[in-house]
Amino acid sequence: MQLDPTETAVVIVDMQNGFCHPDGSLYAPGSEAAIEDCVTLVEQARDAGAAVVYTRDVHPPEQFEDAHYYDEFEQWGEHVLEGSWDAELVSELSPREEELVVMKHTYDAFHQTNLDGWLSAHNIKNLVFGGTLANVCVLHTAGSAGLRDYRPLLVEDAIGALEEDHREYALDHAEWLFGERASLSEVSFSE
Repeated sequence: MQLDPTETAVVIVDMQNGFCHPDGSLYAPGSEAAIEDCVTLVEQARDAGAAVVYTRDVHPPEQFEDAHYYDEFEQWGEHVLEGSWDAELVSELSPREEELVVMKHTYDAFHQTNLDGWLSAHNIKNLVFGGTLANVCVLHTAGSAGLRDYRPLLVEDAIGALEEDHREYALDHAEWLFGERASLSEVSFSE
């Protein structure tokens, strides 16, 4: 699966200590297992001249205090609080100065962020996804990308989940409804 690097961005979703490190508030071994493949995906994108974007799920402690219905703390407990070690990207993934880091407060990295505008300004048409959790933030962000007419490609080996069947569900659902899936070895960047 060849992608033109001038029109492609790799999007690494929420590879943060809170999800990927054993001491994290919402640690998932599957997320930790995806780190190495996310690093490889980023290196391949950089080598080819494709854009790289990171998302960080970050919650102010008071975010859901007056929520009508949507309350992630009720669902998951407090996690990735603003300014915490939990909310930092894992040390293996270090954004470069020219790479975008999107701070998001919901599952969808397009919701009330600068992501869509940045991608449009850089003429990006294809989004290659790695990160975590497969059936939560990866699925919602990739689905939102598809609805905005980007071509979402989910890289199977670079996506973490709480459980393997959650990952398979998300990948199957994405492929059926709005995107594509491929293994890391199938993805290449060339004009």
